[in-house]
Amino acid sequence: MKHNQSLRTLVQRLVLLVAGVSVLSLANAQTAPLSLKEALQQALKNKSEAIKAKLDEENSQNKIEEARSRALPQINGTAGLTYNPILQLSAISGDLAGQPGKTLLIPFGQKWNGSASVNVSQTLFDKSVFTALKASKTTQQYYQLVSGLTDEQIIEKVATQYYQVLVQRQQLVVIDSNIATTTRVMNVIEGQFKNGLAKKIDLDRSKVNLSNLQAQRQQLNNAVQLQENTLKFYMGIPIETAISVPASALDSIEPKLAIMDNAPDVKKMSDYQVLKKQEELLVLQKEATTAGFYPSLSLSGSYGYSGLSKSFPVGSGSNWFDYASVGVNLKVPIFNGFSTRSKVRQADVEIRKLQADIKNTELGLNLAHQNAKTQLGNSIITLNNQKTNVALAEEVYTNSQNNYAQGLAPLTDLLDAENSLTTAQNNYTNALLDYRIAEIQLIKAQGNLKSLLN
Repeated sequence: MKHNQSLRTLVQRLVLLVAGVSVLSLANAQTAPLSLKEALQQALKNKSEAIKAKLDEENSQNKIEEARSRALPQINGTAGLTYNPILQLSAISGDLAGQPGKTLLIPFGQKWNGSASVNVSQTLFDKSVFTALKASKTTQQYYQLVSGLTDEQIIEKVATQYYQVLVQRQQLVVIDSNIATTTRVMNVIEGQFKNGLAKKIDLDRSKVNLSNLQAQRQQLNNAVQLQENTLKFYMGIPIETAISVPASALDSIEPKLAIMDNAPDVKKMSDYQVLKKQEELLVLQKEATTAGFYPSLSLSGSYGYSGLSKSFPVGSGSNWFDYASVGVNLKVPIFNGFSTRSKVRQADVEIRKLQADIKNTELGLNLAHQNAKTQLGNSIITLNNQKTNVALAEEVYTNSQNNYAQGLAPLTDLLDAENSLTTAQNNYTNALLDYRIAEIQLIKAQGNLKSLLN
């Protein structure tokens, strides 16, 4: 009994140990550093827009099969069984039965009628059928382009949001560093105050400055949480999932002037190609409508059995016979009240409207590229200026701290230098974000957003 209890205790401890290791492994996996490439891959895998676009692309093959089915033979089988409790009477002349001058009412048919047949039809010529087949293939290409465009839109959102989180976290690092520095200064002033070498107002001002920094940190921390939740939404992952954006990614941002030299071919960009494929579909739609002016030709055939009997038509008492037919059917449209003509004109108007959209989109894409180049150039200038400002602010703060320690400068100078350094650091991180966003916009304007996946 004691042996079984000891074994049970050992098993329970092993289970708890394995569970603990699993939980720790899961936690580590959730908080592993999240690179931009991984964030984009997660979004393209999980986001509903990407999933729906892929399903539309998959479903386009089914539409091709549906269009192709109209050009294949159509085979239908029918069967029926009818019971006539009262046969219909037909009037015939009595002369036929040797009763001149009389009208005789005679029932025709049998109480039971049965039939079974197979009908086959094959389209020989129908312009609308072949146009629909071409349109279905074009539709498949259209959904492929839409899927690619959807991926680019998701990449743009996730990449922009990723760097916003990155900058917010970098600002947290900056403010934590400032809090640590301010705390050290406050401790020095507090020691000087106790020794009668500093005024109480200097200590109070230092405490107020530290309190303001801590309040700013709390606000910034809340902002980081909101930005991370938005990033998770764009990635299509549960909000409760823990993510960790590595701060080192911000340091790797280096201005690149060479990217501005790449001139895009607007006609190869997804936005433009989607509209052009829509134009093809509208042209085919007009062609399918025009098919209403053309005759259609089809071949039909049927083969079946029919049975008549006074009783249920099964067995020797029933009379069954077969029949067959083959025919060619020609349908020639003559006049439908100008309905087809009106539909063709409507389709032509839709094409012209889309062509206006295509022209406007081409102008817009060229405008976006020029604006993105200008914005990136301005962002690089601002980034370099802010980087220089941070270096100067750090130098001023160091000198002010030394002067204050030696009694050569008042506390006001030190606090002003500290605030200036904080402002310069925040401006620099914001400039980094502006640069990265401008870079993403230029990459988008060049049609190379998917290069971020590499």
